[in-house]
Amino acid sequence: MIHNGFTDRATAWLLATFMMIFGDVAMASSLKLADPSELAGKWQATLIAKDDSPESQALQDKPSNVCVIDFQPKQTLGEGADCLSAWLDGESAMGWFPEPDGLAITGKEGSKILFLSRQRDGSYKATLKSDLVITLVRQVQ
Repeated sequence: MIHNGFTDRATAWLLATFMMIFGDVAMASSLKLADPSELAGKWQATLIAKDDSPESQALQDKPSNVCVIDFQPKQTLGEGADCLSAWLDGESAMGWFPEPDGLAITGKEGSKILFLSRQRDGSYKATLKSDLVITLVRQVQ
């Protein structure tokens, strides 16, 4: 009888190793860090309850639930930062930076106070401790 060089167990380990190696490479290439210049500009932030549908939100027209925030090229927040800060339980939103899977908002000391996960190009979302949801959408310029 001829003995096969690879056993089922060795094949499984080899396959798992290849999946880990090539999976990391594929994942790293799919999570491209956006250049700050691509994200600078005006963004509309909306604060809604988890169960609000987009249709019902459009009918509410509450100015306090909508902010237009200026993401400045030097990764600071301009106009609208105070409005966003009012939603963040006493934290002052001062700056921002891109992350591979979203956007981070920073406070006075430069530490991250809010993470917004990327939904699609030009759209980000975060859920606050209060279960309210912040959506961030790039404004058409």
